[in-house]
Amino acid sequence: MSEANLTHDQEYLTVGQGEAAREIAYIARSQSGQAGGPTLVWLSGYRSDMSGSKAVELDKFAAENGLACLRLDYSGHGLSGGKFTDGTISRWLEEALAVILHKAPERILIVGSSMGGWIALRLAQELAKRQDGPKVDGMVLIAPAPDFTSDLIEPNLTKKEKASLVEHGYFEEQSAYSPEPNIYTRALMEDGRDNSVLKGIIETHCPVHILQGMKDPDVPYQHAMKLVEHLPADDVVLTLVRDGDHRLSRPQDIARMFAAVKGLIR
Repeated sequence: MSEANLTHDQEYLTVGQGEAAREIAYIARSQSGQAGGPTLVWLSGYRSDMSGSKAVELDKFAAENGLACLRLDYSGHGLSGGKFTDGTISRWLEEALAVILHKAPERILIVGSSMGGWIALRLAQELAKRQDGPKVDGMVLIAPAPDFTSDLIEPNLTKKEKASLVEHGYFEEQSAYSPEPNIYTRALMEDGRDNSVLKGIIETHCPVHILQGMKDPDVPYQHAMKLVEHLPADDVVLTLVRDGDHRLSRPQDIARMFAAVKGLIR
């Protein structure tokens, strides 16, 4: 368990009902002093959790600047309950929305990494429909992967993987970040189409800063440029990091994340 988790005891929120109920772990740092800024909300990527390096660094940044910070583990990730193989974009979006509404901040600034960038965009869309949610002040998207199931995975499926999806309802691939393989289910792929955002204008109603590595083997930088084209109504800044990988977790990358957050707070 990370130092941040030891410093702040995680809490749990039950999301869903009946057989769909799962315990979602989150860590909420309260605002200190008279900072008065938005609550920073961290959204992790696929198979990542709130104890990852960028999430922990963002929490430290919040502490140093007197800001509130909210992190959560999606079901099947980290400290949360539920099966990973039950996970879909809709399910993980539901959990993020539930935790945010439960804590009820007035304003938020979302920092989403990889798949978390997709969920951040969907979260902004869902909050815009509500009267009881917080105002989204801004978004920092790190190697965002909206529509990754349909745009980045499906076009590259092998015959064996396609057959596994049909016969078994999932396929596995070796992970570059874990000894355990990545598992992609048919439900995730189908639900991804229902949550597609790269099919028209995305209205976040807030400024957006995208950080993207040009040596990212998982999400090509052209995907970030495509996302920008779908955000014509928003103030968007795209920072391309020439030698950056997918994680963007080096000290200089963390510094870029902090600078982007500070810029949106101002």
